[in-house]
Amino acid sequence: MTSIDDILKMAANVQEEMAKAQASLDTMEVEGVSGGGLVKIKATAKGRITGVDIDETLLSPTEKTMLEDLIAAALNDARAKADAVSNTQMQKMTAGMQLPPGFQLPS
Repeated sequence: MTSIDDILKMAANVQEEMAKAQASLDTMEVEGVSGGGLVKIKATAKGRITGVDIDETLLSPTEKTMLEDLIAAALNDARAKADAVSNTQMQKMTAGMQLPPGFQLPS
């Protein structure tokens, strides 16, 4: 049977590894794209937006609605990619850990 000290050490190790994984997510970059590349949003895997690139052809008043839609689509694409990278990294981090039955890591 595992002692309470072993469980506490395991929990501290899990917490430390999760902090490392979270910190690394802010250094990984993803790019959301829409309109065939007319709008590009760069973000960290943690979801922080780091850059926006809008093709000049969209910068006319008649393209306002389309531009707004493309920005929203690119943001959503970046967010989905950031979530995918984040989930993959967290799965890698927890793959080798022996957690007690029923123990769930926060997401």
